[in-house]
Amino acid sequence: MTEIPSVDLAQFVHGDPEARKLFVQQLGKAYEEIGFVAVKNHGLSDELRDRLYDKVQQFFSLPADVKARYEIPGLAGQRGYTSFGKEHAKGHNKGDLKEFFQFGQWVSGPVDGEVYPENVYVAEVEGFNEVAREVYKTLETTGIHMLRAIALYLGLDEFYFDSWVHNGNSILRAIHYPPITREPDDAVRAAQHEDINLITLLMGASAEGLEVLNKKGQWIPVTALPEQIIVNVGDMLQRLTNNVLRSTTHRVVNPPKDKWHEPRFSIPFFLHPKSSMPLNCLPQCIMKQNPKAYPDITAGEFLDERLREIGLKQ
Repeated sequence: MTEIPSVDLAQFVHGDPEARKLFVQQLGKAYEEIGFVAVKNHGLSDELRDRLYDKVQQFFSLPADVKARYEIPGLAGQRGYTSFGKEHAKGHNKGDLKEFFQFGQWVSGPVDGEVYPENVYVAEVEGFNEVAREVYKTLETTGIHMLRAIALYLGLDEFYFDSWVHNGNSILRAIHYPPITREPDDAVRAAQHEDINLITLLMGASAEGLEVLNKKGQWIPVTALPEQIIVNVGDMLQRLTNNVLRSTTHRVVNPPKDKWHEPRFSIPFFLHPKSSMPLNCLPQCIMKQNPKAYPDITAGEFLDERLREIGLKQ
């Protein structure tokens, strides 16, 4: 596969039984083969996307000492600001050439025994938190539709994931890759990695650079039309499906030298379940030719393990 397949979510959400069945098969095949799809009719308006990008650019334009006030010790970067170069890919020692800000779930109390940290309010950028919340909830709804189609493809009840991701530990991350001002010391904007979560929903980035690794070991540039978002499989879903659905390696490469002066902004939504969700390999995904590949673990245990591996948690 040398390009990312495209699907139309309206086929599944509003289509007749045949249209829904076709969408499920197209999505499942793409996730088995490359783990990424471009999705149209996803429910996120251009106007809302542009409003968030405007707020994000305002935040990252703030002085470094102001941004630093929003870096909260002890939260492993799960809320608020994380400064430049602090996160690295699993298995890499060089920090990625980025800084980011994260929003988590908006809840008013404990959820199934876990308490989420409050989101960090940014006083200097009016409406930042409010617009981020609107985008968060929109993409959460989109992600639930995608997971329902995935559940059907796996032979599960359509609503298998619903209770696990309702008030789940999902993250909206606003990323800034600043202009490159000197020859990078072996570092790239985001080293090759796989995502931790169930699925990731990525609205169009402000500059090129995202690439995915196909089965032949070729790096494929990921481009989406203006009306599309990219939705890819994460490690939690790969683990749950015993490698049937692929969490594909991807990276953000540095631009050509004549474009080093251009910053890059990107806003992924990492859809996570509640920490208590078991990621034990589904029985229907274990077979003689595909023996069980992973020990049993919960989503919370897996997330904790990975946050340590990427340098956000001690």
